[in-house]
Amino acid sequence: MAMEAQGGRMPFFYSPEGRLLQVDYALQAVNRGSTTVGLKTKDFAVLSSHVKPTRSLLEPAEKVFVVDEHVGATGSGYIGDVTSLVDEIRVQAQRHRLVYDVPIDVGSLARHLGQYLHNFTLYTVRPLGASLILAGIDPLGIQLLQIDPSGTTFRGNGFAIGAGADEALDVLTKGYNDGLRVDDAIALNTRAIESLNGGGTAIEHGVITRESGKFNHLNGGKAPKPPAPKGK
Repeated sequence: MAMEAQGGRMPFFYSPEGRLLQVDYALQAVNRGSTTVGLKTKDFAVLSSHVKPTRSLLEPAEKVFVVDEHVGATGSGYIGDVTSLVDEIRVQAQRHRLVYDVPIDVGSLARHLGQYLHNFTLYTVRPLGASLILAGIDPLGIQLLQIDPSGTTFRGNGFAIGAGADEALDVLTKGYNDGLRVDDAIALNTRAIESLNGGGTAIEHGVITRESGKFNHLNGGKAPKPPAPKGK
């Protein structure tokens, strides 16, 4: 039995080493998910995720999501858990707009999600086997945050989660500089994912720029062209 296997402890309790076993299992679920990366500079952020092949006649699951017009998300782990978390922060973003009549800042949205995930570690329920990366813009500028199944929130210029995350992050680290253009960042994210999955990998991208202030899916993996000058 599970209790006996854990030395008299139910699996949601601490191990003798002080680890939450169910959270460790959730992190392993994330590590088996699609390779997913995020990258930001002061002017933009790009999210990218490997779209795994599905059975014939089935459409692949969506991997990059618009949360609110100024925030996007992607994730790795059990896709049902990923979409459930995206729905949770979509509701929180809309609730904030209704109450305060302004968009929610990205840090507050990440903290809400972190607390939501943390609550699953306090009771005899299954922690969600998913980790999310959020990209958005608020009064503090372009933001990129990762939230893991324990509810821990991280800020940074680059993240990689899912299968081969360490190797993908190494590619991002070696290729990153704050002067990257959007196309360069998309190419770097693609290279990080394809270094693990081979060339020709199907990858879904999303981008937000300081200029547009809106998170968008990219057309064919390329940055949207700026509008043509008027009168031409």
